[in-house]
Amino acid sequence: MDYRLPVILGLFSAACLLLSPLAKSGKSFFQGHAADGRAPGLLTLTFSQVTTWIFARSLMNAAILGFYYGIWGTLAYAAYYLSFLTGARIVDHIRFKHNYDSIQSFLYDRFGTVGSQTYNLVIGIRLISEVFANLLVIGVLFGVAGSTAYVWAIIAFALVALVYSAIGGLQASLRTDFFQMVLFLLTLAVLMVFVIVNPALNLTDLGFKPFELNDPGPILIMVALLQIWSYPMHDPVMMDRGFIADRDTTWRSFHHAAWLSALCIILFGSLGVFAGAHALAEESMNAVLTRFLGEGPMLLFSIALIVSAMSTLDSTLSSSAKLIAVDMKVLQPTLANGRWVMLAFMLLGLLMVFFGNKDLFSAVAVSGTASMYLAPVIFFCVWGNNKSIPLWSYMAAFLLSITGAVLYFTESSGYTTWFNMAFGLEHKYSKLLLISVIVLLGGVLAFWLGSLFKSRAKAVAEAAV
Repeated sequence: MDYRLPVILGLFSAACLLLSPLAKSGKSFFQGHAADGRAPGLLTLTFSQVTTWIFARSLMNAAILGFYYGIWGTLAYAAYYLSFLTGARIVDHIRFKHNYDSIQSFLYDRFGTVGSQTYNLVIGIRLISEVFANLLVIGVLFGVAGSTAYVWAIIAFALVALVYSAIGGLQASLRTDFFQMVLFLLTLAVLMVFVIVNPALNLTDLGFKPFELNDPGPILIMVALLQIWSYPMHDPVMMDRGFIADRDTTWRSFHHAAWLSALCIILFGSLGVFAGAHALAEESMNAVLTRFLGEGPMLLFSIALIVSAMSTLDSTLSSSAKLIAVDMKVLQPTLANGRWVMLAFMLLGLLMVFFGNKDLFSAVAVSGTASMYLAPVIFFCVWGNNKSIPLWSYMAAFLLSITGAVLYFTESSGYTTWFNMAFGLEHKYSKLLLISVIVLLGGVLAFWLGSLFKSRAKAVAEAAV
């Protein structure tokens, strides 16, 4: 561990604490409005969208996928950021064409309590996994899993994020997001300069893995292109930011966030690609980068991860408080209750860190697969404005996606080998692609059949009258 890291973490934490305003109303704490009631502007909202979606986990995943699968692995992860484009259209329809103030209210109106509760279940799991994944990355930066440095780094980081998030809620998150995004962009820019001036690294390294359709990288690109239709709707951090500013600001912030976040992911992920191109046998990505770049640039690498982890954690906690107190109405939406909810989600995330699965991409893939039941909801109900979808269609799509998510988890973890025996698929990403295709087509079929049967039944009833 670089012993400058604790100092940097301390200074960065102090800055976040100083920048966090004390929320004095529910509108500030849960909706991110300033003390005078103003909604965030375009730059603040765009930077907040980007920095909260460039998780520490995302940066690590993009680099690791690049290390093993070349530029195609990094591009696969970057493809998930097209979710901002589909997310913009989802928010615009639900909020301004259907006139709902939340995803939950839209689903409740279409599918009753079952619709809103199943959605809350999925996004609740998503929020806990975000806390877990970003804390895990911080621990790995400071020491080997289970070591004293690893444990104390996670606890200290969790405590700081919890304190300043509890002080200001979403208002604090938006203000610190802006600072964190500026710091992240500066760090990434300097890191890229070190790469560009290094004579041992060149652009041809990006092609060290040729494009082969059945390789993991291209397969993951196909998976991402299937999952981006539903992925944004199940991410409460993105969706919450779609309901706090005016229509034009919201629309433009999503579109600017798409290209900016994808660019950041590709640039950071290229570090993993360069490392993969020059790796010796059994050499880790960090070891290769340290050998080529030196200790100074690798410190910047760690800083970028720290900044992205903190920005995601505060937003995740803010969305958790809003989910329980505002959307689900389990508690009264008071400042005190919001802070208690933040504490509960942080403790659940810590529990997963010390007792859960350590595969970072599995969390993305399982979450993305579980969210795919929302794709037919978006196609038929949000964009198609079809109000004749029966509840059984919704439940069929939901159960199919949850089954797919569980199957991927058991297959990728080695608990089952059914896809290998039935289809001859050995790599977990090939299994993920097949599962995603089945879940998406199955959900769409359930909605199409439900709409068809309900329309026919209505026509028969009207004819009988």
